[in-house]
Amino acid sequence: MSAMSGAMGGSASEEFLAPTEVGEDTFVRCTACDYAANVEAVVTPAPFPLDYSSVPAAHAEQTPATPTIASLVELSNERADLARSDRPWSAADTLKNIVFMVKGPDGVETALAIGLPGDREVDLKRLEAVLQPGLPRPFEEVDFTKYPTLRKGYIGPGALGLANSSGIKYLVDPRVVTGTRWITGADAAGSHVYDLVAGRDFIPDGVIEVGEILDGDSCPKCGRGLELARGIEIGHIFQLGRKYAQALGLKVLDEKGELVTVTMGSYGIGVSRAVAAVAEQSHDDKGLIWPREVAPADIHLIATGKEDTPFEAAESLAGQLEGAGLRVLYDDRRGVSPGVKFNDSELIGVPTIVVVGKRLVEGFIEVKDRRTGERTDVAIADAVPALLAVCG
Repeated sequence: MSAMSGAMGGSASEEFLAPTEVGEDTFVRCTACDYAANVEAVVTPAPFPLDYSSVPAAHAEQTPATPTIASLVELSNERADLARSDRPWSAADTLKNIVFMVKGPDGVETALAIGLPGDREVDLKRLEAVLQPGLPRPFEEVDFTKYPTLRKGYIGPGALGLANSSGIKYLVDPRVVTGTRWITGADAAGSHVYDLVAGRDFIPDGVIEVGEILDGDSCPKCGRGLELARGIEIGHIFQLGRKYAQALGLKVLDEKGELVTVTMGSYGIGVSRAVAAVAEQSHDDKGLIWPREVAPADIHLIATGKEDTPFEAAESLAGQLEGAGLRVLYDDRRGVSPGVKFNDSELIGVPTIVVVGKRLVEGFIEVKDRRTGERTDVAIADAVPALLAVCG
């Protein structure tokens, strides 16, 4: 289980995730250190500003038949007049500009433009977390009629920004730092701008952390590569601070008898999710393998055979074990084959399986470790102390 930092309306939070490929949540973890976080809480290490003194002046070019970033990059590398001299253009060199409408708590919608490298998409989960309590929605055809300077498919920084023709606030990904060189929309149909330099040719209104996280992104803690993983959220803590208490006027008397605003927090544990996490992380092709700390029983006791003797001995042993403080699941079914009972015990997955069967006539029972499959014959007279030692 891993503790992840998260975000909730500006309040600090932690989520506790059990890594599993079928988990409902995505998180990142570092391959070199102990950093882990939900995707909406990852802080991108911004590159240092670059020297752009040798970058040519920005120039608009006709770029027909480039409906996708891939086709734009292909055209840019094929045409000699557009190709870079140092290396080929890539999708990460394109500046994608996406506009959203954001509804505030008062119901009023405001346009917001986001610029990010073209090899990434806006992560809507991250966007919603950043804009909360605002609610974002995609920019639609009817919205373009309200902003005539925007050209669908060719939106660029020339029109974006509070000080520019659209008047739309323009926030960029942390990777769009001074000196970075881009291909982006020229605000005219069928045209893109090349060699557009951040800090020289445009200045955004600010920075926003909403780009999707990709495998290999830099770890904010150690700088090495991050990897994406899936997990089941089995618990969370919200460190709410005094934000909501102040809004509610929630105060109490302190030790000095003075009124103070309370500090709020909340937590939750998903019991059913915890069971799912155990099942995903601790099983084999035969069934569950409960970790002893959370197992529903310490011992799965099985009686086999057609005679009464094994059942009587098993019932007596069950009573002794329970009297010693162990939790026992006793399978006393008659008329059921030993194979069925053994299969059921492996499916249920109690850590220690005890069989009272054919070796009872010799004074022995069989003790099996569910995880390792190791089997040991134990004298029934010594069974209670032996099993107490096994179960810790």
